[in-house]
Amino acid sequence: MLYGSIEAGGTKFVCAIGNEKLEILERVSYPTTTPAETMALVIDFFNQYKEELVSIGIGSFGPIDIRPTSETYGFITSTPKLAWQNYNFLGAMKEAFDVPMAWTTDVNAAAYGEYAYGHGKDLSSVVYYTIGTGVGAGAIQNGQFIEGFSHPEMGHVLVVPHEDDDFAGSCPFHGNCLEGMAAGPAIEKRTGRKGQDIPEEDAFWAIEAEYIAQCAYNTTLMFAPEVIIFGGGVMKQRHMMEKVHAAFERLMKGYVATPPLAQYIVTPALEDNAGTIGCLALAQKAKADA
Repeated sequence: MLYGSIEAGGTKFVCAIGNEKLEILERVSYPTTTPAETMALVIDFFNQYKEELVSIGIGSFGPIDIRPTSETYGFITSTPKLAWQNYNFLGAMKEAFDVPMAWTTDVNAAAYGEYAYGHGKDLSSVVYYTIGTGVGAGAIQNGQFIEGFSHPEMGHVLVVPHEDDDFAGSCPFHGNCLEGMAAGPAIEKRTGRKGQDIPEEDAFWAIEAEYIAQCAYNTTLMFAPEVIIFGGGVMKQRHMMEKVHAAFERLMKGYVATPPLAQYIVTPALEDNAGTIGCLALAQKAKADA
């Protein structure tokens, strides 16, 4: 039996095939252009495995409709990517493949990967953030995604501007939300440089760490999870976590006794594979539940 994975991002679609051990057998990447172009490539990829493919896990950029009772369940809804607005993603896949499918956000999929096989393994509660081109988050409690009328948009929680930061924020909706202050485009707009080009000793990183620590602080007080995982391109700056831990301790002031920070606020154990492994694990679950 083979399982399919689709990480549908705003920049690229990453498709993969995995076996029953969730080992990645093949993985390809396609640019996110239009539904007609990109989905044709996705469907062609999985058609190679149609005889053995038993289920597919999909983690998509959003916002998406996750309510099974909704008329637009499985749709990408009000995305700024105009070609994808109100696109029936799940419907297109079901028309092409008659197999069980899991449908969730891209960051929920990464969270599930870490929950099943990464830093969240054997834990009951996990919160995962990706800090890259944007900021998104997924939360899991006892194997279930925390969500209600829709999926959380924790990347847009407001943050308190750092005393040395006069940047107004790059989010067109909220200005100084987490994404508007800490995502990759905010870093570049503020400094004129991409994060990977800013030296480790630059004073900017203390500002960035403050915003990520505020995120961890708020997450701790709202959810008290067993682990908070920060992934995404920004967190590939290996010096960041030490700065985040220090800023978190300053903010918390001992009010809540968390697990040791080296195990509590971490980067993904699965690194760049978290989303793919998560989609494969969700596909496996969808097959078992069918």
